[in-house]
Amino acid sequence: METQKDNQWVLVLGGSSGLGLASAYKMALHGYNIIIVHRDRRSDLPQIELEFKKINSKGVRLLVFNADGLSLDGRSAIIDEIKNNFLVNDVIKVFVHSVAKGSLKPMKTDGIGGLSNQDFQITTQAMSFSLYDWVRDLVDAKLFDKDARVLSFTSEGSSRVIKNYAAVSAAKSALESITRSIALEFAPLGIKANCIQAGVTLTKSFKMIPGSDKIKKHALERNPNNRLTTPDDVANVVYLLSTDEAKWVTGTVIKVDGGESLR
Repeated sequence: METQKDNQWVLVLGGSSGLGLASAYKMALHGYNIIIVHRDRRSDLPQIELEFKKINSKGVRLLVFNADGLSLDGRSAIIDEIKNNFLVNDVIKVFVHSVAKGSLKPMKTDGIGGLSNQDFQITTQAMSFSLYDWVRDLVDAKLFDKDARVLSFTSEGSSRVIKNYAAVSAAKSALESITRSIALEFAPLGIKANCIQAGVTLTKSFKMIPGSDKIKKHALERNPNNRLTTPDDVANVVYLLSTDEAKWVTGTVIKVDGGESLR
């Protein structure tokens, strides 16, 4: 493990599983203190807390909030609590947006239960607009490092049609657009913003997609490296984008898929 970065923190929104949890663990290995915001049922907490103990075992400071980080009141309360726990000179170096809360309903159905306008709104608010909400409020709270990195997870579905994925597809497209605007408008504050487009990864949220087995099979056929992307593959790039060497990378979408999207 690298020397602990005593005053530098990584904030992961959606850090209790999948890409968010892998990113938190990876950054802890490199000495960053970790803040995890998640929203999980009480029955799931024992297993989740075992994962958090692995992060704690790396000798870094860890703050965990099992709270609604997508509402104004929830976000404000969490940011206030972060400020109360920060020591002098503590800053957020990396903000990782890893929210998987979206509707997977079909557009066309034979009866009720199809995708609604409200489904689009809820999905887009959770998976894209919330990125801007958090960045803006962290800026207003003066919590970002002078060379901060904002990272979020998109997917090939932002531009590739997938059945039952319309709401999430729209949200991912908006996420990429918002990221570009953050990179432009917050550049004077030293903030760099990028999206990571992961290949098909067997996370809990992926398995909820209707027809995920077929998507998995097709991804394996397409991938020249003959395997799926793993959360660790993605977490490695989260770390790479946090380094000094990556400070000139901003406003872009970086593919981490082993070549899956080449064909």
